[in-house]
Amino acid sequence: MDRKHNRKIVPFAKKLRKNMTKEERHLWYDFLRNYPEKFTRQKVLGKYIADFYCAKADVVIELDGSQHYEDEGLINDEKRTEYLKQFGIKVIRISNLDVLKNFEGVCMLVDNAVKQSLSQLR
Repeated sequence: MDRKHNRKIVPFAKKLRKNMTKEERHLWYDFLRNYPEKFTRQKVLGKYIADFYCAKADVVIELDGSQHYEDEGLINDEKRTEYLKQFGIKVIRISNLDVLKNFEGVCMLVDNAVKQSLSQLR
């Protein structure tokens, strides 16, 4: 995968960064922004834009709204996950509802995934 910017989708990634959902803002400002390992928002990875990406751990966090649980959303998410897995990137999918109702659990899940990934890289 070419980790350089896919110039065709960079403007869309910038737009998404400026217009985060309330769940994305909550996870970013209340946890990921100051997380010990650096995360980036709306990161272009090949032909996709990841909600949050930790390069050091090769972990992507995707926040999923209701459309992701419909047939077409499930199929598209599986394609994206398989694409990223080809390059050693672990994708963690979290529902928006979990961010709102179980924020502490979401933070623990992300923290554990990053630590596990980093321990496997050593």
